[in-house]
Order: sequence, then structure tokens, then C-alpha cells
Amino acid sequence: MPDRAAPLPISKYHQVYLVLLEQLQDGRHAEGLPGELELARQFDVGRVTVRRALEQLAQEGRIVRENGRRARPAPRPAQASRGASAASPSAEPLHGLLANIVSVSRGTTVKVIEWRAIDATPELAQALQLREGEKVRKAVRRRSTAAGPLSHITTYVPEALVRGFGRAELARKPILELLQESGVQPGRAVQSVSARQADVKVAAELQVPVGAALLWVRRLVHDVDGRPVQLLHGLYRPDRYEYRMELSQVGGIEARIVANEILS
Repeated sequence: MPDRAAPLPISKYHQVYLVLLEQLQDGRHAEGLPGELELARQFDVGRVTVRRALEQLAQEGRIVRENGRRARPAPRPAQASRGASAASPSAEPLHGLLANIVSVSRGTTVKVIEWRAIDATPELAQALQLREGEKVRKAVRRRSTAAGPLSHITTYVPEALVRGFGRAELARKPILELLQESGVQPGRAVQSVSARQADVKVAAELQVPVGAALLWVRRLVHDVDGRPVQLLHGLYRPDRYEYRMELSQVGGIEARIVANEILS
């Protein structure tokens, strides 16, 4: 079998650029990006490398830079979020996939990194159909298998749906299962799978280098009445996580995820 061609190396400044771009797209750094020296320390690169990455983000209109002030995210056009919503993939019913997700989650151990109420950003308010500033419960967790860290998951749930469970319950059960126990009936989900790079915090939790390629899953779960009840952003180590989809000749789709020692 012929050897596969080795991937072209990514320059350090472009790695920094990609990670910062992903963070900006996720709505982070709303109060301003860290300074050049702090970013250089986080990414373990020179200040010139950081400056070049910031310059590219500024040229693309992603950030605004002013002398004597920290760079901050550029204002987004009012139509931007609506356009992104219109391009979302069509929703698929959960059913077997939901059961598979919960089953795989039960086979992992959980570290609860964060569990707190936050004000809904414009992006969260749109996704969860809330008013901007309305309370949302944010959970950040790391899941691990016997092979080691598997995923870094950030979940947002309307505060009104968080009843009777907290950090202790999050360490034992998936949020979807906890929501079901509190009376929520999941109906369908819109899910997309892409790729992201590990930033400093995620890299430390998943035990990978900063800038390492990760699988990125965005899942918006609705209840049987069509109301959004959970928004999930998940980052997964590709050596320990696999998403499989079988397409039958008659048009049926069977999807499942795999996370176990076989993939390590």
C-alpha cells in the first residue's frame, strides 16, 4: 500500500489565528481579547507571531484594534445571525441516536468544570428562543474513558428548565437524561459536525497540544413541542471518538457514535 502524503505543516501564526477565530465565532472575548504578551504566553510563541495573527483577524474585519486598548470583536451585522440560521442543516429526529448518545455518555466518567447561571448572549438567545439577557444555565464538563480524556462539552439550558439537579447530578448522568427526569420530552435535534483546534484550556483538559485538531459537534435539542431545550458545543479527541452514519438504499439513515478503548 503506498504511503500517504504527509500533511503540510501549519505555521505558528496561522495556528494562533485559527484558534482565536474559533473562539470569536463561539462568542468568546466579548469584553476584549487578552493582550499580546498574555496570548504569547498562552500559545508559547513570540509576540511577533501573535501580532501577525491579530493583524489577519483585523484585516478580515473579525476584530477592532485601537492603540492603547485591547482588541475586541468587531460588531456583527444584524442579518449575520439570521443568515446563519437559514443555512442550518435540516433537523433529524433523535430516537435511536439519542439513546446511543445517552448510552455512550453513561460509559464515561465526568469532571464538572463549570456550572453557573449566565445572561443569554444574542447568539444564545436566538438559538434557545429566549430574550437577550434572560438567564441560561451553562455547564462545562470533561468526559473520559478508560483510555483517558475524551471530550470537552459546553452545554446551555434555559434556567427555567433546570429543576432538581446540580453539579453532583451532572457528574453522574447526561443532561438530556436529567431533563427527561424533570419532565422535558426531547423530540428532535439539529446537529452539525465539523473540526476545531484546541485552545489553551481545552488542550490542558484533553491532554493534547495547543492547536491540535478536534472534532466539533453543535447540537440543538428541541422538545416534542418544538421548543429549544439544550444547546451543546462539544470538542472531541478524534482518536477516541467516532461518528458513524449508515445510508440505506431506501433512504433510511442510521447514525451512532462510538467512544471506547478500541479507538484509543
